[in-house]
Amino acid sequence: MENQQPDYNTLVARRHEELAELKKLSIEPYAYSYDINSNSAEIKNNFEKLESKDVRIAGRVMAIRRMGKASFAHIQDAGGKIQIYLKRDEIGEKYTAFKLMDIGDIIGAEGFVFKTKTGEISVHCKDIQILAKSIRPIPIAKETTDEQGNKVIHDQFADKELRYRQRYVDLIVNPEVKEVFIKRSKIISEIRRFLDNQGLLEVETPILQTIYGGAAAKPFVTHHNALDMKLYMRIADELYLKRLIVGGFEGVYEISKDFRNEGMDRTHNPEFTMLELYVAYKDYEWMMNFVEEMFGHICKNVFGMTKFNIEGNEVDFKAPWKRISMVDEIKNKTGIDVLTEETEKLRTEVKRRGGELKGGESKGKLIDILFELSVEESLMQPTFVVDYPLELSPLAKKHRSKAGLVERFEGYVLGREICNAFSELNDPIDQKERFEAQNKMREEGDEEAHQIDSDYVRALEYGMPPTAGLGVGIDRLVMLLTNQPSIRDVILFPHMRPDK
Repeated sequence: MENQQPDYNTLVARRHEELAELKKLSIEPYAYSYDINSNSAEIKNNFEKLESKDVRIAGRVMAIRRMGKASFAHIQDAGGKIQIYLKRDEIGEKYTAFKLMDIGDIIGAEGFVFKTKTGEISVHCKDIQILAKSIRPIPIAKETTDEQGNKVIHDQFADKELRYRQRYVDLIVNPEVKEVFIKRSKIISEIRRFLDNQGLLEVETPILQTIYGGAAAKPFVTHHNALDMKLYMRIADELYLKRLIVGGFEGVYEISKDFRNEGMDRTHNPEFTMLELYVAYKDYEWMMNFVEEMFGHICKNVFGMTKFNIEGNEVDFKAPWKRISMVDEIKNKTGIDVLTEETEKLRTEVKRRGGELKGGESKGKLIDILFELSVEESLMQPTFVVDYPLELSPLAKKHRSKAGLVERFEGYVLGREICNAFSELNDPIDQKERFEAQNKMREEGDEEAHQIDSDYVRALEYGMPPTAGLGVGIDRLVMLLTNQPSIRDVILFPHMRPDK
């Protein structure tokens, strides 16, 4: 057919031919360096100051329009895209080299800033240099505008799985993806700035642990050859950070990778990023106010606002957040008092609501599942769910006035948990008894129940001051604030099955 496009292999073969031709012309297609002094955003934002001034820029060719003795191209750099203009009579042999360049190639361009007759800010090239020849064609999105003036993108790199596998291509052809990860970086930077300004010290704790703890989760298991011993990749940082509070630090935090050998879905990845922090002489009531202040700081300093449109819902992170009791809210939704109800009745209610049970679930686990089934989806605005049943929280202090509960809260937005906090248990005898109860649950089939950590108990026996602790899922926080539908959209290289 006359208009048939060349197939992929033909395009690759042509680029190899161009590569060989460049080498014949003694042109190095993979440069060692190139000095730049500007970028597309700086030129466009400061056109009046830079008009007619010489600049040196570099970027990836995203479009080419050749017209015999002159050509236009658009290159993309960290600031966006900008047009360059080349004339054969002005750059001589370099124009021949340009004819061997293609979309996807990375080039350097030197010239003066001007506006074309159509008013487009551009760079009139006096010299160009190829910096990296692209052997594989990149998928180029074509933009058109419909009758209503809306931008329509065609032929984009849209296959989700392929985008996650080849994030490098995704970042090239979908600029909005890069913006998400820039925002992620800024969110983490503002968290650090806030915590540092509050006097907390950033620390590092072990990833490989002989006993995993700090959460209810299955670990990844590995083996240390020299010591001939089994080790676990951490599921949380909690117990090591609280050892530091015992040691005399009064405020510590860690932003770290944690690992849980569990299922994968839109809010779970086996490797994820957590913020954990612990502050001596504080409790969970103080921590709720601290969380409100920290979230407000992040929203204002990264986004300039506290109100967000997330999945079609307006969410306002401005303080104060709503506070509800877990037990009371389950009773409001189901009519069941989970503290006094028999375990089998809870099991029946979970099944009635469509919950999946493997058998052997503790009463605390059933309460957690029932809360998820009956309450979570109604928690749209930022909400603190407070005062959890004792069975659910082996590391939290017993409630000072409500029997059977602990001083714990979780923060929820749009039905998703985004943070978890306790008045930390600092009674070593109580902690040992909780660990033993958890161990009994493990023996009865609960694989996520907490192990006994005798060294941690020993640390508490030296005395830990009253302490408030907090964990925040960074990935879920970024999902919310950037309005992304999946955790894979906020992790640069999410876990995938091997590419066959």
